[in-house]
Amino acid sequence: MSTATLSPTEAVVVPSGRSARSRRPRLPGQKPFAPLRVVAFVILALLAIGWLLPFLWAVATGFKTETDAASGDPSWIGASGPTLDAFGAILSQGNVYLWAWNSLLTSVTITVITVAISALAAYAFSRLDFRGRKWLFAAIIAAIVVPPQVLIIPLFYEMLAFNLVDTYWGLILPQVVAPAMVFILKKFFDAVPIELEDAARVDGASRLRVFWSIILPLSRPILASVAIFVFIGAWNNFLWPFLVINDTTLMTLPVGLQTVISAYGVQYAQVMAQAVLAALPLIVVFLVFQKQIVKGVATSGFGGQ
Repeated sequence: MSTATLSPTEAVVVPSGRSARSRRPRLPGQKPFAPLRVVAFVILALLAIGWLLPFLWAVATGFKTETDAASGDPSWIGASGPTLDAFGAILSQGNVYLWAWNSLLTSVTITVITVAISALAAYAFSRLDFRGRKWLFAAIIAAIVVPPQVLIIPLFYEMLAFNLVDTYWGLILPQVVAPAMVFILKKFFDAVPIELEDAARVDGASRLRVFWSIILPLSRPILASVAIFVFIGAWNNFLWPFLVINDTTLMTLPVGLQTVISAYGVQYAQVMAQAVLAALPLIVVFLVFQKQIVKGVATSGFGGQ
Protein backbone atom coordinates (compact mmCIF):
# COMPACT_ATOMS: atom_id res chain seq x y z
CA MET A 1 0.00 0.00 0.00
CA SER A 2 1.50 3.29 -1.04
CA THR A 3 1.52 6.31 1.17
CA ALA A 4 1.17 9.88 -0.08
CA THR A 5 3.71 12.42 0.99
CA LEU A 6 2.45 15.91 1.73
CA SER A 7 4.38 18.84 0.40
CA PRO A 8 5.38 21.66 2.78
CA THR A 9 2.55 23.85 1.42
CA GLU A 10 0.00 21.08 2.03
CA ALA A 11 1.11 20.25 5.53
CA VAL A 12 -1.46 20.90 8.22
CA VAL A 13 -0.26 21.82 11.67
CA VAL A 14 -2.56 20.49 14.34
CA PRO A 15 -2.06 22.20 17.71
CA SER A 16 -2.13 20.32 20.93
CA GLY A 17 -5.48 19.53 22.46
CA ARG A 18 -5.21 22.07 25.24
CA SER A 19 -4.18 24.98 23.05
CA ALA A 20 -6.79 24.12 20.42
CA ARG A 21 -9.54 24.18 23.00
CA SER A 22 -8.31 27.43 24.57
CA ARG A 23 -8.12 29.33 21.28
CA ARG A 24 -11.47 30.42 19.90
CA PRO A 25 -11.84 31.99 16.47
CA ARG A 26 -12.17 35.76 16.63
CA LEU A 27 -15.00 37.28 14.64
CA PRO A 28 -14.18 40.03 12.12
CA GLY A 29 -14.02 43.37 13.94
CA GLN A 30 -14.15 41.76 17.36
CA LYS A 31 -11.81 43.40 19.85
CA PRO A 32 -9.82 41.33 22.33
CA PHE A 33 -10.77 41.40 25.97
CA ALA A 34 -9.18 44.29 27.81
CA PRO A 35 -9.44 45.08 31.52
CA LEU A 36 -9.64 48.78 30.68
CA ARG A 37 -12.96 48.19 28.95
CA VAL A 38 -14.35 46.63 32.12
CA VAL A 39 -13.10 49.56 34.18
CA ALA A 40 -14.64 52.02 31.73
CA PHE A 41 -17.95 50.15 31.84
CA VAL A 42 -17.97 50.21 35.66
CA ILE A 43 -17.22 53.94 35.73
CA LEU A 44 -19.99 54.68 33.20
CA ALA A 45 -22.42 52.53 35.16
CA LEU A 46 -21.62 54.44 38.36
CA LEU A 47 -22.10 57.75 36.57
CA ALA A 48 -25.45 56.57 35.20
CA ILE A 49 -26.57 55.53 38.67
CA GLY A 50 -25.41 58.88 40.06
CA TRP A 51 -27.53 60.65 37.43
CA LEU A 52 -30.59 58.45 38.00
CA LEU A 53 -30.69 58.66 41.79
CA PRO A 54 -31.78 62.35 42.01
CA PHE A 55 -34.48 61.75 39.41
CA LEU A 56 -35.76 58.65 41.21
CA TRP A 57 -35.72 60.59 44.49
CA ALA A 58 -37.78 63.37 42.85
CA VAL A 59 -40.30 60.80 41.63
CA ALA A 60 -40.47 59.16 45.07
CA THR A 61 -40.91 62.54 46.79
CA GLY A 62 -43.73 63.44 44.41
CA PHE A 63 -45.67 60.41 45.68
CA LYS A 64 -45.25 61.43 49.34
CA THR A 65 -47.49 63.56 51.49
CA GLU A 66 -46.33 67.09 52.31
CA THR A 67 -45.71 66.02 55.91
CA ASP A 68 -43.44 63.14 54.86
CA ALA A 69 -41.65 65.28 52.26
CA ALA A 70 -40.86 68.03 54.80
CA SER A 71 -39.95 65.69 57.65
CA GLY A 72 -36.48 64.93 56.33
CA ASP A 73 -37.09 61.18 56.52
CA PRO A 74 -34.60 59.55 54.10
CA SER A 75 -36.96 56.68 53.25
CA TRP A 76 -38.16 56.31 49.67
CA ILE A 77 -41.83 55.71 50.49
CA GLY A 78 -42.56 57.75 53.62
CA ALA A 79 -44.46 56.90 56.77
CA SER A 80 -47.89 57.51 55.23
CA GLY A 81 -47.23 55.45 52.12
CA PRO A 82 -47.42 56.55 48.47
CA THR A 83 -50.16 58.98 47.46
CA LEU A 84 -51.18 61.00 44.40
CA ASP A 85 -52.15 64.09 46.41
CA ALA A 86 -49.25 66.21 45.12
CA PHE A 87 -49.98 65.38 41.48
CA GLY A 88 -53.69 65.97 42.01
CA ALA A 89 -53.01 69.34 43.62
CA ILE A 90 -50.83 70.42 40.70
CA LEU A 91 -53.28 69.26 38.03
CA SER A 92 -56.29 70.85 39.76
CA GLN A 93 -54.74 74.31 40.22
CA GLY A 94 -54.30 76.85 37.46
CA ASN A 95 -54.51 76.34 33.71
CA VAL A 96 -52.19 73.34 33.62
CA TYR A 97 -53.63 71.82 30.46
CA LEU A 98 -53.57 75.18 28.68
CA TRP A 99 -49.94 75.68 29.72
CA ALA A 100 -49.09 72.22 28.41
CA TRP A 101 -50.74 73.09 25.09
CA ASN A 102 -48.78 76.36 24.93
CA SER A 103 -45.53 74.48 25.55
CA LEU A 104 -46.37 71.92 22.88
CA LEU A 105 -47.41 74.54 20.33
CA THR A 106 -44.39 76.80 20.83
CA SER A 107 -41.89 73.92 21.07
CA VAL A 108 -43.12 72.30 17.84
CA THR A 109 -43.13 75.64 16.01
CA ILE A 110 -39.64 76.51 17.25
CA THR A 111 -38.40 73.06 16.21
CA VAL A 112 -39.82 73.26 12.68
CA ILE A 113 -38.51 76.78 12.01
CA THR A 114 -35.11 76.11 13.59
CA VAL A 115 -34.53 72.90 11.63
CA ALA A 116 -35.56 74.59 8.37
CA ILE A 117 -33.34 77.64 8.89
CA SER A 118 -30.39 75.62 10.18
CA ALA A 119 -30.55 73.09 7.34
CA LEU A 120 -30.66 75.80 4.65
CA ALA A 121 -27.83 77.76 6.25
CA ALA A 122 -25.70 74.65 6.76
CA TYR A 123 -26.20 73.57 3.14
CA ALA A 124 -25.19 77.01 1.92
CA PHE A 125 -22.02 76.96 4.01
CA SER A 126 -21.23 73.42 2.88
CA ARG A 127 -21.82 73.70 -0.86
CA LEU A 128 -21.98 77.35 -1.95
CA ASP A 129 -18.99 79.62 -2.42
CA PHE A 130 -19.92 83.25 -1.77
CA ARG A 131 -18.13 86.35 -0.57
CA GLY A 132 -17.56 86.45 3.18
CA ARG A 133 -18.41 82.78 3.62
CA LYS A 134 -15.48 82.00 5.93
CA TRP A 135 -15.98 85.11 8.06
CA LEU A 136 -19.71 84.53 8.42
CA PHE A 137 -19.19 80.90 9.40
CA ALA A 138 -16.55 82.02 11.91
CA ALA A 139 -19.13 84.39 13.40
CA ILE A 140 -21.58 81.49 13.74
CA ILE A 141 -18.94 79.42 15.50
CA ALA A 142 -18.21 82.35 17.84
CA ALA A 143 -21.93 82.72 18.56
CA ILE A 144 -21.99 79.18 19.96
CA VAL A 145 -19.90 80.24 22.97
CA VAL A 146 -22.01 83.36 23.69
CA PRO A 147 -24.27 82.71 26.72
CA PRO A 148 -27.96 83.25 25.88
CA GLN A 149 -28.38 85.32 29.05
CA VAL A 150 -26.20 88.05 27.52
CA LEU A 151 -28.82 88.65 24.81
CA ILE A 152 -31.84 88.77 27.11
CA ILE A 153 -32.03 92.57 27.47
CA PRO A 154 -31.47 93.41 23.76
CA LEU A 155 -34.01 90.77 22.73
CA PHE A 156 -36.58 92.07 25.21
CA TYR A 157 -36.23 95.65 23.94
CA GLU A 158 -36.54 94.32 20.40
CA MET A 159 -39.76 92.55 21.26
CA LEU A 160 -41.05 95.75 22.85
CA ALA A 161 -40.22 97.72 19.70
CA PHE A 162 -42.21 95.26 17.54
CA ASN A 163 -45.08 94.94 20.06
CA LEU A 164 -44.44 91.22 20.44
CA VAL A 165 -44.42 91.04 24.24
CA ASP A 166 -47.17 88.74 25.55
CA THR A 167 -47.56 87.08 22.15
CA TYR A 168 -46.71 83.66 20.80
CA TRP A 169 -44.32 85.12 18.21
CA GLY A 170 -42.47 87.05 20.88
CA LEU A 171 -41.95 83.74 22.62
CA ILE A 172 -40.99 81.81 19.47
CA LEU A 173 -38.87 84.06 17.25
CA PRO A 174 -35.89 84.67 19.61
CA GLN A 175 -35.49 80.90 20.03
CA VAL A 176 -35.29 79.87 16.37
CA VAL A 177 -31.62 80.82 15.91
CA ALA A 178 -29.34 77.90 16.82
CA PRO A 179 -25.71 78.32 15.69
CA ALA A 180 -24.71 74.95 17.16
CA MET A 181 -27.26 73.16 14.98
CA VAL A 182 -25.94 74.94 11.88
CA PHE A 183 -22.45 73.69 12.71
CA ILE A 184 -23.63 70.11 13.28
CA LEU A 185 -25.61 70.00 10.05
CA LYS A 186 -22.75 71.52 8.04
CA LYS A 187 -20.38 68.82 9.29
CA PHE A 188 -22.85 66.19 8.13
CA PHE A 189 -23.44 67.81 4.73
CA ASP A 190 -19.67 67.95 4.18
CA ALA A 191 -19.58 64.15 4.43
CA VAL A 192 -22.28 63.65 1.76
CA PRO A 193 -20.61 62.76 -1.59
CA ILE A 194 -20.86 65.70 -3.94
CA GLU A 195 -21.01 63.30 -6.92
CA LEU A 196 -24.67 62.64 -6.08
CA GLU A 197 -25.47 66.30 -6.51
CA ASP A 198 -23.40 66.59 -9.68
CA ALA A 199 -25.36 63.73 -11.27
CA ALA A 200 -28.65 65.41 -10.40
CA ARG A 201 -27.43 68.77 -11.70
CA VAL A 202 -26.47 67.13 -15.00
CA ASP A 203 -30.03 65.81 -15.27
CA GLY A 204 -31.30 69.38 -14.94
CA ALA A 205 -32.21 69.54 -11.25
CA SER A 206 -31.99 72.94 -9.62
CA ARG A 207 -30.02 73.61 -6.44
CA LEU A 208 -33.21 73.68 -4.38
CA ARG A 209 -34.42 70.46 -6.01
CA VAL A 210 -31.14 68.75 -5.16
CA PHE A 211 -31.41 69.92 -1.57
CA TRP A 212 -35.01 68.73 -1.23
CA SER A 213 -34.79 65.41 -3.10
CA ILE A 214 -31.24 64.23 -2.32
CA ILE A 215 -29.72 65.98 0.69
CA LEU A 216 -32.72 65.95 3.00
CA PRO A 217 -33.61 62.23 2.50
CA LEU A 218 -29.98 61.30 3.19
CA SER A 219 -29.98 63.51 6.30
CA ARG A 220 -33.00 62.07 8.09
CA PRO A 221 -31.03 60.68 11.08
CA ILE A 222 -29.21 63.93 11.81
CA LEU A 223 -32.32 66.03 11.14
CA ALA A 224 -34.29 63.91 13.59
CA SER A 225 -31.53 64.26 16.16
CA VAL A 226 -31.36 68.05 15.74
CA ALA A 227 -35.15 68.32 15.92
CA ILE A 228 -35.26 66.38 19.18
CA PHE A 229 -32.49 68.47 20.74
CA VAL A 230 -34.21 71.71 19.73
CA PHE A 231 -37.58 70.47 21.01
CA ILE A 232 -36.09 69.52 24.38
CA GLY A 233 -34.38 72.91 24.70
CA ALA A 234 -37.56 74.79 23.81
CA TRP A 235 -39.69 72.74 26.17
CA ASN A 236 -37.29 73.24 29.10
CA ASN A 237 -36.69 76.93 28.47
CA PHE A 238 -37.79 78.92 31.50
CA LEU A 239 -35.96 82.26 31.51
CA TRP A 240 -37.15 83.76 28.22
CA PRO A 241 -40.84 82.71 28.56
CA PHE A 242 -40.76 83.98 32.14
CA LEU A 243 -39.60 87.44 30.98
CA VAL A 244 -41.60 87.93 27.81
CA ILE A 245 -44.95 86.46 28.90
CA ASN A 246 -47.10 88.02 31.64
CA ASP A 247 -50.49 86.78 30.49
CA THR A 248 -51.34 83.58 32.36
CA THR A 249 -53.19 82.18 29.34
CA LEU A 250 -49.98 82.34 27.26
CA MET A 251 -47.57 80.86 29.80
CA THR A 252 -45.69 77.66 29.09
CA LEU A 253 -45.77 74.70 31.43
CA PRO A 254 -42.52 75.40 33.39
CA VAL A 255 -43.47 79.04 33.98
CA GLY A 256 -47.10 78.32 34.80
CA LEU A 257 -46.32 75.57 37.29
CA GLN A 258 -43.80 77.83 39.00
CA THR A 259 -46.47 80.51 39.52
CA VAL A 260 -48.78 77.95 41.11
CA ILE A 261 -46.10 76.84 43.57
CA SER A 262 -45.09 80.41 44.35
CA ALA A 263 -48.69 81.33 45.14
CA TYR A 264 -49.09 78.48 47.62
CA GLY A 265 -45.64 78.59 49.20
CA VAL A 266 -42.90 75.99 49.03
CA GLN A 267 -44.43 72.53 49.23
CA TYR A 268 -41.76 69.97 48.51
CA ALA A 269 -43.97 67.15 47.31
CA GLN A 270 -45.65 69.46 44.81
CA VAL A 271 -42.30 70.84 43.68
CA MET A 272 -41.11 67.34 42.84
CA ALA A 273 -44.44 66.45 41.25
CA GLN A 274 -44.08 69.55 39.09
CA ALA A 275 -40.59 68.48 38.00
CA VAL A 276 -41.84 65.01 37.10
CA LEU A 277 -44.80 66.35 35.12
CA ALA A 278 -42.60 68.80 33.21
CA ALA A 279 -40.03 66.11 32.40
CA LEU A 280 -42.51 63.35 31.48
CA PRO A 281 -43.08 64.46 27.85
CA LEU A 282 -39.33 64.67 27.28
CA ILE A 283 -38.83 61.18 28.64
CA VAL A 284 -41.51 59.88 26.28
CA VAL A 285 -39.86 61.68 23.34
CA PHE A 286 -36.49 60.18 24.22
CA LEU A 287 -37.86 56.65 24.58
CA VAL A 288 -39.70 56.86 21.26
CA PHE A 289 -36.82 58.43 19.28
CA GLN A 290 -33.88 56.87 21.11
CA LYS A 291 -32.49 55.17 18.00
CA GLN A 292 -32.69 58.37 15.97
CA ILE A 293 -30.87 60.31 18.69
CA VAL A 294 -28.02 57.81 18.92
CA LYS A 295 -27.71 57.47 15.15
CA GLY A 296 -27.84 61.22 14.67
CA VAL A 297 -25.11 61.87 17.23
CA ALA A 298 -22.95 59.16 15.65
CA THR A 299 -23.20 60.83 12.22
CA SER A 300 -23.18 64.48 13.29
CA GLY A 301 -19.47 65.13 12.98
CA PHE A 302 -18.76 64.47 16.66
CA GLY A 303 -18.81 60.71 16.16
CA GLY A 304 -15.62 60.41 14.13
CA GLN A 305 -16.71 61.61 10.71
